[in-house]
This record gives sequence, C-alpha cells and structure tokens, in this order.
Amino acid sequence: MQLDPQGVAPDDLSHAGSVVDKAIEYMLEQNIAPISAASALLGGSLGLLARTMDDRSIAGVLRNALASVESGELREMRDHLPGGDAHP
Repeated sequence: MQLDPQGVAPDDLSHAGSVVDKAIEYMLEQNIAPISAASALLGGSLGLLARTMDDRSIAGVLRNALASVESGELREMRDHLPGGDAHP
C-alpha cells in the first residue's frame, strides 16, 4: 500500500510493522546475524516495491530513507533503544 496524496500513512502500517518486528525477533532467536536479517528484509522490501511501484517512486522511497540516515534520525532512534550505542 502507498501513502495517499496528502502523505498520510495507510491504516495497516502499524500492523505491518508489528509483523516485521516479530520476524526480526524470530530471526535473531535463530542466531541469524543482524546484518543478514537486515539484508534479507531489505532485499524482500525492494522486491515488493519493484512489483508494486515504478522506478521513480522506488527512488523516492530510497531517497527518504537516506535522508533519515543523513539527518541523524536513525541514530537518535538507536540511542534511545535499550543497549543503544552512539556511534559517530
């Protein structure tokens, strides 16, 4: 599902996030390395985007993700997690 024209997230986004969180928890319990789990999730996400969006829209999603990294948004989130570790 995509954002509506006003940029509002779909109602099922929270549910989808919960499902992904459970999948991550399961993979870590199975001793799958975090980088392997993340790479598999990213690959699956890109595959889903490729089936449902045009290349320009996918590039926009990726630019938004990169902007979150560059702005420090993800670092702030990590720093507030239990065991969060600030890396410059």
